[in-house]
Amino acid sequence: MDGVLSVIQNKYHQLHTTKSWDFIGLARNTKRRLKVERDIIVGVLDTGITPEAESFSDHGLGPPPVKWKGSCLKAANFSGCNNKLIGAQYFKLDKRTPDPEDILSPIDVDGHGTHTSSTVAGALVPNATLSGLAKGTARGAVPSARIAMYKVCWQNYGCSDMDILAAFEAAIHDGVDVVSISIGGFSEDYATNSIAVGSFHAVRKGILTVASAGNNGPSLGSVTNHAPWIFTVAASGISRQFQSKAVLGNGQTILGVGVNLFEPKHKLYPLTIGADAAKNEESKEDAGFCIEDSMDANKVKGKVVHCKLLSWGVDSVVKGLGGIGTIIQSEMLLDTAMIFMAPSTMVNSTTGEIINKYIRSTKTPSGIIYKSVETKIPAPFIASFSSRGPNPGAKHLLKPDIAAPGLDILAAYTPLKSLTGLKGDTQHSKFTLMSGTSMACPHVGGAAAYVKSFHPDWSPAAIKSAIMTTATPMSSKVDHEAEFAYGSGQLNPRRATSPGLIYDINEMAYIQFLCHEDYPGASFGPLIGKSINCSKLIPASGEDAINYPTMQLILVSKTGQKNGVFRRTVTNVGPAMAVYNATIRAPKGLEISVAPTSLSFTRVSQKKSFKVVVKTKLTSSAKIVVSGSLIWKSPRHVVRSPIVVYNVQEN
Repeated sequence: MDGVLSVIQNKYHQLHTTKSWDFIGLARNTKRRLKVERDIIVGVLDTGITPEAESFSDHGLGPPPVKWKGSCLKAANFSGCNNKLIGAQYFKLDKRTPDPEDILSPIDVDGHGTHTSSTVAGALVPNATLSGLAKGTARGAVPSARIAMYKVCWQNYGCSDMDILAAFEAAIHDGVDVVSISIGGFSEDYATNSIAVGSFHAVRKGILTVASAGNNGPSLGSVTNHAPWIFTVAASGISRQFQSKAVLGNGQTILGVGVNLFEPKHKLYPLTIGADAAKNEESKEDAGFCIEDSMDANKVKGKVVHCKLLSWGVDSVVKGLGGIGTIIQSEMLLDTAMIFMAPSTMVNSTTGEIINKYIRSTKTPSGIIYKSVETKIPAPFIASFSSRGPNPGAKHLLKPDIAAPGLDILAAYTPLKSLTGLKGDTQHSKFTLMSGTSMACPHVGGAAAYVKSFHPDWSPAAIKSAIMTTATPMSSKVDHEAEFAYGSGQLNPRRATSPGLIYDINEMAYIQFLCHEDYPGASFGPLIGKSINCSKLIPASGEDAINYPTMQLILVSKTGQKNGVFRRTVTNVGPAMAVYNATIRAPKGLEISVAPTSLSFTRVSQKKSFKVVVKTKLTSSAKIVVSGSLIWKSPRHVVRSPIVVYNVQEN
C-alpha cells in the first residue's frame, strides 16, 4: 500500500515531586509566561492516567488551545477529560491478546503514567505526601500547560512497537508541542526502533521527544533511546533519602534504606536468618533469599527475618508466612528507597554480616524496624541503575544527553493499585514515591515545555541545545563514568531560557550523520519515506558530522594518540551585540584548541562557525572516559560543551 513506509517485526518494550523542582532551581515563584504556557501541550506515552487526581485539576484554565485536534475517548472506568487533561486515548492494536490485568481504556491501572504526567505538567497540590513522608506542594514544571495521554503500555504485555508508532502518529496529528516517553527502546538500528522512528517523524513536525535513558546501569553501553534527535535523560539523586532504622537486641543500631510506613507495636521481636527458617535441608539455600515456598511458616511467624535479595517481594513472602518484618541484604539499588508492604529495610553486605554475627552470638536474637524518616544527603549524583554510555548505536555521539532527578520522586498515583502491587498489600495513596529514568524523563520534558513557553518558535534542536549547554556540571569524582553517566550535567531549567548561543540541527543534518555512521541509505524509508544514496549526499564535515552541543572522540589506538577535528556553528539567541570568548579545559593527555577563539555578533539569529581540534596523548593507565570542555563566555552568558574521549580499552 502507498501509505506503508516499511514493515518491521512487532516487539514489546518495558517501562523504564515535592522537592525535585526546587532542587534544580525551578521554584514556585519562578518567572513564567503564563499566557504562552497555557497553550503548551505535552503528549505523554505511558500506561494511562487517573483523571480524578488533584494534579490534573483544571482550576483557572480556559478551553484547550485552538491548535488542539485531539480527542478524549469515552471508555470503561474513565471519567473523562477537562481543560487540563485535554486528550486521552489508548492503543491496543493486537486485539487477539486481551489483557486480563488491564482495562481497554485510557485509565491508569499501573500508576506509572499518572506519576510521569503529574511530574511533567501537574497542577499545584498543597500538602502532598506519602503517609507523612516528602510532604510539600506537588507540581509539574509547567503547571498551566495541558496534558494529552496516549496509553500504549499494558500490564501483562508491556508496550508494543505498533502501539507506540500509532500513538506517535496521533500525537503529531493532535498538535502536541513536546512528547515525553519513559519506555525502553532496545533496537540499536534507528530504522527499526519504534521510538526512534516515531520521534523522527515528530521532529520533522517541530516536536521534541524526550525519552528515558534506561535502567540497566551501571553497565557501560547500556543506554537506550540514543538517536541524535531524541533527548536522552539519565536519572540523578536529590538531597534526600528515606531511611529505616533497625535496632538489634544488643542495642546496636542499623541504618537501612527504604520506605517503611509501619510503626512497631512492641519493643523487640524475635530475629532469625532466612536459611534457619528453611522447610528442610534441600530448601536452605532458597530460604536464605526468602524465596516463596522455601521457608516453614512455624519458623517465621512472629519474627523479623534477615534475607538476602534475589528478587523483589521478599517482604511479601515473609508477611504471608506470618512474619513481622524483613531486613533485606543487597549490594544493588542501595540508593533507591523501595516501598515495602510490611516493616522492612535494606542494608549492604557489611551491615548484613554484622546482623548475622549478632544472631549467631545469642540463643534469643531479637530486633525491631522503625518507620522510615527523611534524611539529607549530598547531591546530585547519578543513580546506580541509570543506564550509561557509550552510545551503542552511534560511535561519534555522546549519550545520555542530560541528567535530571529520578530517585524517590513524589508524584500522583492511581487508586487502582496498591503501593507495591504485591499480593496482600492493602496500602493505597494519592501520591507515591517512584524511582527510575522514567521519573527523570518528565523533568526534562517539563523543562523543554518551560523553555518553549519563552521561545515558541525554537526548533526541537534549539530547545535541546539550550538545556544541554546551560546544565550544571557534575563531578567525575562522584560518578566515575563521567559524561557516560550524566551527559552535559544536571538539568537547570531557569538558565535554559536564556542560553545565549544554540547549536541548531535540521532534518537533512540527521540523515548526513546517519550516512557518516555507516547506516545504509536503503534503510531510511521508515524515517523519511524513501531510501537515500549516501554517496551522492554532500558529506557533513568534521569528526562526528553533526552540529551537536557535545563532542565525542573515539580512541582505539594502542598508542593512545589520535587527532580529531570537530566543526560547529552556533546561532546567537541573546543580545544582538555580543562577544563570546573561548575557554578550554583539558586534562593531562588531552590537547584541545579552538579557532577562532572569539565570536563577535552584531544581530540576533546571526550564525558563527568554529573548529575544535582534539589531540590525544593518553597513557595505558588512562580512564575509559577522558573529559574536557569548551566554554564560550560573554558578560551575560556561559555556553558549555563537554568534550569526551572514549578510550576503548581492548584486551
